[in-house]
Amino acid sequence: MIGFYVVCALIALSSAVFFYLPRRSSSDQRSLQEENLAWFRRREQELAVEEDASLTEDARLQLLEDESQPAVGAVVAEKPFPVWVLIPIIIAMAALLYYRLGGAEDVRIAQALEALDETTTPAQMQALIASIDARAGQRPDNLHYASLVARYMMGQQDYAGALQRYEQVLQAVPEDAQALAYAAQAEFLASGRTLSDSAQLRAETALATDPQQRTALGLLGMANYERGDFASAIGYWQRLLALQAPGSPDAAMIEDVIARARQQLSGPVAQGGAGERAGVGAQAAAGQAAGADGLMGVNVNVTLPEGAVLAASDTVFVLARNAESDSRMPIAVVRRRGDELPLQITLDDRNSMAGQQLSASTAVVVSVQVSPSGRPGEANATWLAQSAPIKPALDGQVVSLQLQPK
Repeated sequence: MIGFYVVCALIALSSAVFFYLPRRSSSDQRSLQEENLAWFRRREQELAVEEDASLTEDARLQLLEDESQPAVGAVVAEKPFPVWVLIPIIIAMAALLYYRLGGAEDVRIAQALEALDETTTPAQMQALIASIDARAGQRPDNLHYASLVARYMMGQQDYAGALQRYEQVLQAVPEDAQALAYAAQAEFLASGRTLSDSAQLRAETALATDPQQRTALGLLGMANYERGDFASAIGYWQRLLALQAPGSPDAAMIEDVIARARQQLSGPVAQGGAGERAGVGAQAAAGQAAGADGLMGVNVNVTLPEGAVLAASDTVFVLARNAESDSRMPIAVVRRRGDELPLQITLDDRNSMAGQQLSASTAVVVSVQVSPSGRPGEANATWLAQSAPIKPALDGQVVSLQLQPK
C-alpha cells in the first residue's frame, strides 16, 4: 500500500506543475516586448542615417501594433484556469481506478498470507479463504487463488468443493499434470475412495504428461491395491520409490507397502487383522506420497509437574509444525481446557489446518502452550513444552511432554 500512496503523491506533483505553466506566458510577453523595443531602436538608428521621417513614423506604428496584440494574451495570462482544482480530482480518480482495476486486493491477500502463524484462528483462516475465493471469481485468470482454495478444502475434507476448484483450473490449463493429478485425487476421495473412470483417466493423463508425477503414482498405486490389483499397485509404487531419496523415511515406507503387496500377490490374504493392517498401511503410505488424507499421526501425552494445577479457564494448545520448514505456521492444532490435564491426544490429518496435512510431513515438532487469555502464541503462554522432531506413523508415534512454567 505504500507504493500506492507514493504513486498518488507523484501524480499530485505532476498535476501541480500545470498550475505554474500559465504563468510562463507573462514572462514570454515581457521577453517579446523587449525584443520589439530593441528592434525599434535599431531601426530608428538606421532611419536616422537615412533621414527619412516618414519611415521612422512607420516603424513607431509597427512597434505599437506589435505590442498591442500580445497585450490581450497578457490579460489572459493574468487570469489562468485554476488547475490546482484538478489535483484532488485526479487523486480520487487514480485511487478509484487502482482499487477497481489494480491489485490492491491482491496486495492485501498476499500480506495476510505472509502474516499467517500460530496465532491465526480458524475463523480468521476461513475469512481469508473466503476473500481469496471471492477474488478468484473476480480474477479467473489467477489460477493460484483457485489452487490455494482447493488445497484448503482438501485439508478440511471438503473433497467435492476441492474438485470443483481444480476443475476450474483445468478449464484454463487442461493439460497441466499437477492439476490433473490433484483433481483425480479429489474425485477419488469425494466418491468414498472409489476410483471412477474419469479420475483414472485424469491420473493416467497426468502421468502421460509427466511420468514422474508423484500424486498420480501414489493415487493409482493406492487405488489398485484397494481393489486387489496388487501387481499394478506394485508397478506404480516402484516408479514412485525411484523418485525418493535412498534411505529416506518416505522410501522406507513405500518399500514396506510394496513388500506387503507382494505378500498379497504371492499367497492368500492373511487371516485376522494382519491383512486389514496391511491394507491400512498401504493406504496411509500411498496417501502420504499423494498428499491425500490418511491416518498418519503422533500420539501426545501432556502432563504437569507434580503439584501444579491449571485453571479450568486456561486454554491448552497442542500444535504440530513441519520440522523441515522455517515457517511458524502449525499444520495441526488441538485445543483443550486446563482442567483436562493430564491428557492424551492424537494429532493427525483430522486436526490439520490451512490446507496442510500432517501425513505429508517427514517429521514434525510438537509443542504445547497454555494460554490464560485463550490466544495462541508463546508470547501469550504461561506454560510451555516442546518435542524433538518426530516422524508421523500409522500407529501414532508416542511423545510425552511435561509442561514447564515460562
